Amino acid sequence: MTIAIVGAGLGGLTLARVLHVHGVEAVVYEREASRDARAQGGMLDIHTGQQALREAGLTDRFHEIARGEGQDMRLLEPDGTLLLQEDTPDDAPLARPEVDRSDLRDLLLDSLSDAMVRWGHACTSADRGLLHFADGGSAPYDLLVGADGAHSRVRTLLTAARPVHTGHNVVELGIPDADRTHPDLAAMVGRGNYWVLGGGISLAAQRNGDGRVRIGLSFYNTAEDWFATSGIPFHDPAAARTRLIELLPGWDSRITALIAACDDAVVPRPITTLPAGLTWPSVPGVTLVGDAAHLMPPVGEGANMALLDGALLALALAAHPDDFLAAVTEYEREMFERTGAAARMSATMQEVLMSPDAGRRMLEFFQPDGV
Repeated sequence: MTIAIVGAGLGGLTLARVLHVHGVEAVVYEREASRDARAQGGMLDIHTGQQALREAGLTDRFHEIARGEGQDMRLLEPDGTLLLQEDTPDDAPLARPEVDRSDLRDLLLDSLSDAMVRWGHACTSADRGLLHFADGGSAPYDLLVGADGAHSRVRTLLTAARPVHTGHNVVELGIPDADRTHPDLAAMVGRGNYWVLGGGISLAAQRNGDGRVRIGLSFYNTAEDWFATSGIPFHDPAAARTRLIELLPGWDSRITALIAACDDAVVPRPITTLPAGLTWPSVPGVTLVGDAAHLMPPVGEGANMALLDGALLALALAAHPDDFLAAVTEYEREMFERTGAAARMSATMQEVLMSPDAGRRMLEFFQPDGV
């Protein structure tokens, strides 16, 4: 029985790894030319997803790359008022450690043989047990798993649902080697996450394992075409940084200094989601994991859900090796309930972030008793 996984992201690779642990082989088809074809993003807060890494037999190696100090958090208002500071003791358990997405992906890739991941295979469609690729090639499957992200080609076999814009647009920036190039700003951000919230705008600065401070500047309650109307000249990074600071009137100059210090990688990212609680009737031979199944607001749940999807689907398949439909039905029933709850919670968090008094509301979330 041939299991084909489309997409070498966290969900697809975890599925392949846990299947391998249980003696079941699969092939992962990835559109990118190699593991280094593009940057993989910033840090991830891995909490419930650690269960998947245990099933994959990778806990020890995960602890080697995880950053416990990444659990530190500073929460401020735009005028510089510090609302909350949490510093993680050196001996604290790794309950929610941060890890570079690229390091976690490499950990999963290194646990698979080269033959299990086929690079440069861009899936264009699937029908009658055949995957079709952009280069004209094809590959057979008995079970097809779409792990191909927000714009999944495999998802069209199960549902007509498509991602929709959330009213949230992000500009991604970063300060390379911050401890050396801007030690004062690096000290201000700290070892983990630095959040500034309020007035329908947020700035999230995050220390990466390579020394880069990665910054996401979010504009909420904005239209899908906001980047075109915002006056941000993305073709001119220096002018783009200047314009971004202009869009932050009244913000403390120490905070806007973070934007002024960024390099020329200024990237616009519109945020889209699938409907919270999306389901579909089980279809013989096809299922989904990760963002392909449940794209949700980026508040720390998506990667964890993808890891769990991959592990739990693999366990269901190992338990029903001769009945893929039974395995998929069992997996989807659990996945729909688990990820539906996570998507609804993420949507609630998104509403908090979009509110004018987001900083205070987030403080109440972290300290509901005012302690």
